[in-house]
Amino acid sequence: MQRPSDTASDWQLPWAGGCRCGQVRLRVTAPPLLAMACHCTGCQTMSASAFSLSLAIPTPGFEVVSGEPVIGGLHGDDSHHFFCPHCKSWMFTRTEGMDYFVNLRPSMLDHHEWVVPFAETWTDEKLPWATTPAKHSFGTLPAMDAFPALIEAYAREGARPTKE
Repeated sequence: MQRPSDTASDWQLPWAGGCRCGQVRLRVTAPPLLAMACHCTGCQTMSASAFSLSLAIPTPGFEVVSGEPVIGGLHGDDSHHFFCPHCKSWMFTRTEGMDYFVNLRPSMLDHHEWVVPFAETWTDEKLPWATTPAKHSFGTLPAMDAFPALIEAYAREGARPTKE
């Protein structure tokens, strides 16, 4: 199925969002590159669920508009997980060396009911009963050279917010 171009109106941009208590608010002004579910045991633990969901948002299209998120979860050099300092909601992740996008937890968006994972990763660690409707599945992480094709396919086939 062909999709229209990735314009702000096609994606119903901009999007607003924030943590559970509302102290940290954010704004998205660029279409996501990809919607993913991660089944790794780390995401299971941090999300208190079977997997975590993320939308890869181009960095120039993502901003924190109020509040000051803090780093939580892993405190290493590779991934930086950002949380609300008050309610502790896991809001987004920035990964060293991949500065061109931010992995936003879609549930932080004020309207996120439309988000459907397009790819799922770390299925080698998934809980046996956990399933998603993702069109692409990987036992670990896909090779870096697989991402351009995934991003292109998501631009054509990925779920969009419904028109209001």
